[in-house]
Amino acid sequence: MPSGKTTGSDYKPLTPAGSSSAGGDGFSSLRPPKQKEAAAEPVVAREPDEPIRGFDPPTVKPEQNTEQKSEPVIASEASAQKTRKIAKEKQRLTSDRWLVRNGHTLTYAALFLFTAMVLFRPYEIFPGLGFLGGTTIYFALVAIALFVPSQLMTEGNLSMLTTEVKALLAMTAIALLTMPLARNQGMAWETFNDTFIKAVAVFIILVNVVRTRARLMGLIWLSLGIGVYLSVQTTQLYMAGEFAVEGYRVAVSDVKGIFGNPNDMAIHFVTMSPILLALALASKNFVMKLVYLTMMVLFVAATMFTFSRGGFLGLMAVAVVLGWKLGRKHRLNVAIGGLIGGAIFLAAAPGNYGLRMLSIFIPALDPVGSASGRRDHLITSIIVTLRNPWGVGIGNSPMFGSHNLQTHNAFTQVSAELGILGLIAYLVFIVSPLRKLGAIERIIYRTGESNWYYYMAIGIQASIVGYMVTSFFASVAYNWFIYYLIAYAVAFRRIYSLENGLVENVKPDPIWHREAVPST
Repeated sequence: MPSGKTTGSDYKPLTPAGSSSAGGDGFSSLRPPKQKEAAAEPVVAREPDEPIRGFDPPTVKPEQNTEQKSEPVIASEASAQKTRKIAKEKQRLTSDRWLVRNGHTLTYAALFLFTAMVLFRPYEIFPGLGFLGGTTIYFALVAIALFVPSQLMTEGNLSMLTTEVKALLAMTAIALLTMPLARNQGMAWETFNDTFIKAVAVFIILVNVVRTRARLMGLIWLSLGIGVYLSVQTTQLYMAGEFAVEGYRVAVSDVKGIFGNPNDMAIHFVTMSPILLALALASKNFVMKLVYLTMMVLFVAATMFTFSRGGFLGLMAVAVVLGWKLGRKHRLNVAIGGLIGGAIFLAAAPGNYGLRMLSIFIPALDPVGSASGRRDHLITSIIVTLRNPWGVGIGNSPMFGSHNLQTHNAFTQVSAELGILGLIAYLVFIVSPLRKLGAIERIIYRTGESNWYYYMAIGIQASIVGYMVTSFFASVAYNWFIYYLIAYAVAFRRIYSLENGLVENVKPDPIWHREAVPST
C-alpha cells in the first residue's frame, strides 16, 4: 500500500480479549465511523494532472448565460462569411493566377481598336474621318508595344506555343527564306510586309490576350457588326438594281480592304453564319435568340446576292457540318430536312442564281466565262507548285499566270509561293483547331449538357470548314479572314481550359504554386 494511506490498523478496537466485536458491549462506539475513513481519502497521493476532489469548477446556471445565447446565428453567419473570404483568397493564390485571366487589359483595348479600324474602315464610310486613314498602323504598334512587356511579366515568354502558333511561325520563316529566290523580290517584300506579317503579329497577340469569354465576344461582335453593315448594304444595292460586278453582282463600295469584292464578302458571311446559329442555340434569352437568327438569315441572303459560287459551296459545307453534329441523334430527319431546306433555298434564290451555281460543274453556263478562267488559273498554280517545290516567293504567283492574275485558290496560292512545306504548315494551321474543338464538343456531349461551350465549339468548327471550302475559289491565304478565325478558335480553347481547370500552356507561378517544404 502506498505510504501515507490511512488503514484500519491505526484504529484498534478497545475491546477486551476474547470479546466479540459484534457484541453490544458498549465499546463499539469507540471505533472510528466509516464516514471518517472517507473524509481521510483526500490525503491520498494523486497524479499531477488529476483534479482535486471536492473542488470542481463552478458551473454557470442557465439563467446566467442568456446574453451569450441571444446571438448564436449572427456569430455563425460571420464565421461562415469569414471562411468564404479566406477560401476565395486561397483560390486566387493557388488555382489560376489572376494575371492569367485578367492580364493585358491595355493590350486588349489597343487590339480592339485596331480590329475595328481594319474591319470597319470608318474613314471610308464617313468622309469626314479621312484623317484616320493612316492611323491603323499606329494602333497595331501600340498593341505590340503594350503586349511585349505585359506578356513577359505575365507569363515570362513572348507567346504561348500552340500547334497553330508553331505552324504560323514556320510559314513566316519559309516566306523569309524563299524571298531571295523570288522573281520579283520587291513584290515579295511588299506582300510579306504589308499583309502577311501584320496578320501574324495580330494573331499572336490575340491568342495570348483574349483570356475571357467577354473579350472573345467583344471581338466576335466586331466581326458580326461589320457583317450586318455589309449584308444590309448588299441587300439594298441588289434591291435597287445597282450591280457593280459583271453586270449582275453586288459590291459594297463604302468599305474596301478585305471586303473589296463580292467573293471576299461572301467568305465573311459564310464564316460568321454558323457562329450566329451557335449563339442563338446557346442563348437563354428569347430576344437575343431572335436577334442572332435574324442576323444569320440576313447573312445567308447577302451571300446569295453576291452570286459567289465559293460562298454557295461554303454555305452547303457549313450546313452539312452543323446538321451532322447538332442532329447526331436524328441524322435521317436532319438529312431530309436539309434537302427540303436546300430546295427552298434554291427556289427563293434571286434571278439566274441557279445557273450561276451550275456553272461550277458546267463552265459553259457562265455568261462571262470566269469559271473556265478560274479553272485555268488553278491548273497553272498546280504546275508552278510541281516545278518549284520550294516555292517562287510570297506574292509572286501572279507572275506565272495569264494576265498576271491570282490563282483564285488559297491552297495553291500557298503551295506555289511557299512550296510544299509552306502548304503543309498552312494546312496544320487550319486543321489543328478542328481536332481540339471536336474534343471539347465530344467531352461536353458525353456529359449530356448542351451549354455555350458545346454550341460554340460546333459553330467555330463549321466556320473553319466554311472558310476551307470558300477559300478554294479565292486567293485569300494572307488576308485577315483565317487568322482571326483560327485565333478565335485558339482563344476559345484556352478560355475553356481556364474555366474548367485545364490550364493550357500556362506555367504555374513560382511563388504561389511552389510545393511546401516540410519543416525539419
